[in-house]
Amino acid sequence: MIIKTIDVSIMKKCFLAGANVLDAKKEIVNDLNVFPVPDGDTGTNMTMTIMSAAREVSALEDPDMKQFCKAVSSGSLRGARGNSGVILSQLLRGFTKEISKEETVDVVVLANAFERAVESAYKAVMKPKEGTILTVARGGSEKALELVGRTDNVVEFLNEVLMYMRDVLEQTPDMLPVLKQAGVVDSGGEGLLTVLEGAYDALLGKEVKVGIEGAGSSPRTVSSEAAITDDSADIKFGYCTEFIIMLEKDFDHREEKNFKDYLTSIGDSIVCVADDDLVKVHVHTNDPGLAIQRALTYGSLTSMKIDNMREEHHERVIRDAERKAYEQKMKEEEPSQEEKKDCGFVSVSVGEGLNEIFTDLGVDVVIEGGQTMNPSTEDILEAVAQVNADHVFILPNNSNIILAAEQARELSREKTIHVVPTKNIPQGIAAMVNYVSGLDPEKNVQVMSDGMSDVKAGQVTYAVRDTSIDGKEIKSGDIMGLSDKTIEVVGESILTVTLGLIRSMMDEDSELVTIYCGEEGSEEDAFRISQEIEDESDVEVEIHYGGQPIYYYLVSVE
Repeated sequence: MIIKTIDVSIMKKCFLAGANVLDAKKEIVNDLNVFPVPDGDTGTNMTMTIMSAAREVSALEDPDMKQFCKAVSSGSLRGARGNSGVILSQLLRGFTKEISKEETVDVVVLANAFERAVESAYKAVMKPKEGTILTVARGGSEKALELVGRTDNVVEFLNEVLMYMRDVLEQTPDMLPVLKQAGVVDSGGEGLLTVLEGAYDALLGKEVKVGIEGAGSSPRTVSSEAAITDDSADIKFGYCTEFIIMLEKDFDHREEKNFKDYLTSIGDSIVCVADDDLVKVHVHTNDPGLAIQRALTYGSLTSMKIDNMREEHHERVIRDAERKAYEQKMKEEEPSQEEKKDCGFVSVSVGEGLNEIFTDLGVDVVIEGGQTMNPSTEDILEAVAQVNADHVFILPNNSNIILAAEQARELSREKTIHVVPTKNIPQGIAAMVNYVSGLDPEKNVQVMSDGMSDVKAGQVTYAVRDTSIDGKEIKSGDIMGLSDKTIEVVGESILTVTLGLIRSMMDEDSELVTIYCGEEGSEEDAFRISQEIEDESDVEVEIHYGGQPIYYYLVSVE
């Protein structure tokens, strides 16, 4: 097959095909993750990132190249989750910048776009690591530039580029020892190739899925369009009800139809969008409890909001409602100039107890999320918008959220965002404790960063797959004690593993151990652990209720 140029309609088809193939194969990508922890995996993060862009692209009926590129770039940047998702969004951003000025794309334009994509992605990462998605992308760029002048057939060109990228991916275990130990290739590189290979199949005319469920815009925007009405005097259903279902059972097309049919029986203005492991729901009803009860049969609920439309005269989505309610509150209270702070705080956290700790320390907005569900760049920007301050500090509290926070900083226009690179909850708490009121924001970032540097953090959870790391044979279901460096202890007893983890983290300078009990942790066992540690050393042990899911205990040693 010979194809010398690609127009925007083919670009759109190929992009949507690539997104859908990644969606279908995300679990394959997830299984390549080195650490067998039940976290927000690479495949899931990359899928949610590209699907954010795919929904915007799918909503364009007859776009030109510039419109197509804007949808890809904007959608992926704001929907980016996790480090792999942010890097993917930057690759797409660089790629679309290069092709946006063209009416059609040929081999030369593609080669330049590959090069610009890699440049954009490498700039986004402070310390690029080889043997990752970046290496695979760079290999493709180098091969693309090498092929310019040798062929003008896009099909032949892309085939050689993709084969070379696959070869580079197979070499990633030789570049990163941790990959070699686990016997896997880099998951981010696999995710990138999955997208590109899906797009290539569409170019070849193979039968691929290009439709996007919930297309038209992001679920949040869809809710906005469905909610706002000019005539609020005649409202059949009085409560605008919104929530997210964190799925705990299968939610296939049949279940989705049954759920939508039920919502239709109790209300209207229904938006129900299934996205990976969650379902975003919007419905107008006179009995929100019925919708909530039915939703609970599929999983747990979060981001719940119920608005009385008869009182407010019209609905609004979560973001618009919070902003308008805040502005109205400020207007009613006639705030003095002093009520607007110089500095505010946004922290990522999960668990009732941990959320309360951050609030007590002065955090203005807590974003529910973390290891099991990395918040997107858009989530962070929306949280920042709620803070009544010119300078806003972001505490990601997870190494996989730092890039999304930094991307939010770059996209923010009205407020100055300062990212304190906290990699875990204990570091976030230490950073807040060390904040100095009245100090210059940039200096405070340094002070807060210095304050968290002496904190060693660990966590106790269970293994979700068999693997071998650092000489430790791990079986699915084993209890693991992880430090901020590696898996320290593996065993069958939560109590024994937690004790072993704390002992491995302590040294002669240790003075304080803090234990945060998760929702499945035992406070009784925490006190037993505390007693043993205090009996065998001079350190003080504090116990707090964290309420975090997945992790039986979070621990810190200072």
